[in-house]
Amino acid sequence: MTIKIFQNEINDGIGELVKSTASVAYCSQATTFKGQQFSEKLASAMENTKVAEKILAENKDQIDLYYLESVLVSCGWNKNDDVFQAEPTWAARNTPEDKQFNFMHDENDIIGHITGSYVLTKDGKAVADNDPMPEDFDIITQAVLYNSWTNSENRERMDKIIAEIEDGKWYVSMECLFAGFDYALSNESGSKKVLARNEDSSFLTKHLRVYGGTGEYEGYKIGRALNNISFSGKGLVSKPANPRSIILKSMAFKLDDDSKFDIGELNMSDNVAEKQLAEVRQELTSAKAENEAIKAKIEEAKDKEFASKVEAFEATVEEKDASIAELEESVKSTQARVAELQDALAKSQEDLSVATKEMDDMKKKEKMEKRKAALVEAGFDQEDLDETLAAFDAVQDEAFDLVVAKVLKAKKDKKEDEAEAALPPALKEAIEKKKEKEGEAKPKAEEAEAEVTPELLENVETSEATLVDSTPDVDEVESTRASIADWLSSNVLSTK
Repeated sequence: MTIKIFQNEINDGIGELVKSTASVAYCSQATTFKGQQFSEKLASAMENTKVAEKILAENKDQIDLYYLESVLVSCGWNKNDDVFQAEPTWAARNTPEDKQFNFMHDENDIIGHITGSYVLTKDGKAVADNDPMPEDFDIITQAVLYNSWTNSENRERMDKIIAEIEDGKWYVSMECLFAGFDYALSNESGSKKVLARNEDSSFLTKHLRVYGGTGEYEGYKIGRALNNISFSGKGLVSKPANPRSIILKSMAFKLDDDSKFDIGELNMSDNVAEKQLAEVRQELTSAKAENEAIKAKIEEAKDKEFASKVEAFEATVEEKDASIAELEESVKSTQARVAELQDALAKSQEDLSVATKEMDDMKKKEKMEKRKAALVEAGFDQEDLDETLAAFDAVQDEAFDLVVAKVLKAKKDKKEDEAEAALPPALKEAIEKKKEKEGEAKPKAEEAEAEVTPELLENVETSEATLVDSTPDVDEVESTRASIADWLSSNVLSTK
């Protein structure tokens, strides 16, 4: 069967869960009996002859079958918050017939089958299929287990199961398929209603216990009202989900006004039932005591674990506090050292600035002195030096040296030209002839000194510059040569 899924359920993350839970298992009571006697006794207690005939018509007294009877389902609200409404349950009253009876809800381990079913009202009256539907009722199923097996292991297994059933150790559980559901709502005042499940109301699905909710919404208890039901079989189980799943050895209920088939309640009349009920109560008491002991141990363990964790946490906190204090001291020391280094750096930068300025001043002074000497050498007046230096202050050294060199060269060239122009014609002519003879031009001062001979002096006119007589002797020649050299040195080679 497929259940329709709404968008709200998909948004709530339970769409696949709703789709995959289209079946339920429900524990109920069962009666074990042997022979025709039980059916006759049951049928005689029923006023509805059609139901009695249906029960008596079943194939009983088979030696290879073990007969069981149990309440399949009751109308109402079960402990899992699944609600079996009268109409869908009535419509499914005959669906259990011929379905499997399996072991522990394992469909691959079938140990019998359901032979029939009928309806009883809460007051124990049988209801035929064509009778009006009662408001509240139970569906009773009859079933058989296979107790004849060719395989010895299977035979021994079934003998053991049947013996344990008669000792009250096994229970039965109903299997049900459904194709949809609505919401059953109930509040503390007793108000009950069923709300149709649709796109608008599907937000309630997440509140159902079977889908992980609390089973409540805004003061209402919420149940799953099943629709389109089909009972698909029964399972033999070892532990009941409901006390009503106890299997009785004999006629376990009276069809009188005191009989109750409501969910979770049954009036049992024989000693076996009383014994089994006492055992269940004892097991419940023991389980409660064991549960309390386990809870106490868990709480004790939690307390110890918590105390241990707190102690470890406190030790860790203390250790971290010590580390923090140590780090804070280290930070303070580091900050003091940084401040000290910053002061030293500022002082060093200040000293460096002063030293750099002094060095720059020294370099500038040295540069000015050097330039002043160059300007003096170039023939600039002493009085104009400061003004000239200021004019050349922005000029690079290379450009300044080039200007001074040009001035010196121009001055030197001028003096050479003036010196050559002042030579006697005969001396200038001799110098020119000498240049032509040697094929190269020598410095004018050297040429003049090299050409000063007695022969040249014989033709030199007497003047103030020559300082020689017209009738020289050897000493006079030497004296004249020295005078000319001195004159060249003073008038040509001198830069002043």
